[in-house]
Formats: sequence, structure tokens, C-alpha cells
Amino acid sequence: MMKRNPKIISKQMKTNLLKTFLLGFMVVVMLPVSLRASDESDVRSMVNRVFEQLKSHDYGSLYDALPGSSRNRMSRDRFVSSLERAQGIYELDKLEIGAVKVNGNIAVVDTVLYGRVTIPAPTEGKIVVQQYLVKEDGNWRVATGDQGTIKKFLAANPSFNKGFRIRPPKIYVKQNGKWVEFLMPAPQRKRR
Repeated sequence: MMKRNPKIISKQMKTNLLKTFLLGFMVVVMLPVSLRASDESDVRSMVNRVFEQLKSHDYGSLYDALPGSSRNRMSRDRFVSSLERAQGIYELDKLEIGAVKVNGNIAVVDTVLYGRVTIPAPTEGKIVVQQYLVKEDGNWRVATGDQGTIKKFLAANPSFNKGFRIRPPKIYVKQNGKWVEFLMPAPQRKRR
């Protein structure tokens, strides 16, 4: 039987331990980056999909992209009919997706939606808005219009906006070739 030199075994063990440690370290360091990149890609894809559904008037599929809490508060028929009533007031053209921030099961995406307002007077418009998404059952769902979900999220995650400022949507119209912010008139209070 051949005897092994203890110094050689020791060097081989050290080399194997070092390789194992480096591999484990790479997995621990790179896995969150990989998952984050995957989540960001999934979030971008969902925002694009929802935009295309809205643009093509596929409101039933758009309803399916809502969080469960939103679907529980509004029936599919009511959701679809409310969007159908707004049809013809505007036409969407394109979407720009900016910064994406994912924190666990919550994501916020900076977007700019371009289109045309058709009523009362045809004009180009854009909306600068953050899209809010929640992950339910492994799928990203868009909660942008669901103020209740957004408020709960912000209350539960006060640190979320440290690196990503939460901003209200802004609407712009094109006048004389320049984008001008459209400010909604303040509601008038009833006098007693």
C-alpha cells in the first residue's frame, strides 16, 4: 500500500478548502445581485406588458395584473367598463422606463407615458409617473392606481424612499413645441 505524504494532503486540502470557500463566497455575493437583476428585469417586463395592454385596450388582461386587494374591491366588469368609458379621450403612443428600485416584494419604477389627448382639443401629452408594483404568489402586479396599497406600502417601508424619492404624477402638454406642466384647478369649496 502506498503512503501519502501528509504535507501533500495538507496542501491539497487547503487548496480544496480555499476553492470551496471562494465558490461559496461568490454564490453568497453574486446570488443577490443576480436575483435583483432578475427582479428588475421582471418588473420592467411587467410595466411594459401593462402599458401594451392599456394601449391595445386589453382591459381584461390588465385587470388580471392588479393586486388581489384591488381585484377584491372592484369587479372585472366594473374595471373594464370604467376604462372603456375613458377610451377615446386619449391615445397612448410610447413608454419610457427609467430607474427601477426593488425592495423585497415591492418595486417602484420611474416612467414617462407619451400620448395624445383627443378631448377637449387634440394635443400631445405625457405623464411622468412612478409605477408601484407588489409581488404576489411569485408574480409582479401593478398597484399604481391603488392608493390604499401604496399608502400601506409607504407606511410599512419608511426607509424605501431613502434612495428613491416617491413623487406624485405630473401631466404635461405640448405648447409651441415645449412641454408645459398641466396643473389641475384646485377644487372650489362650497360656501355656506
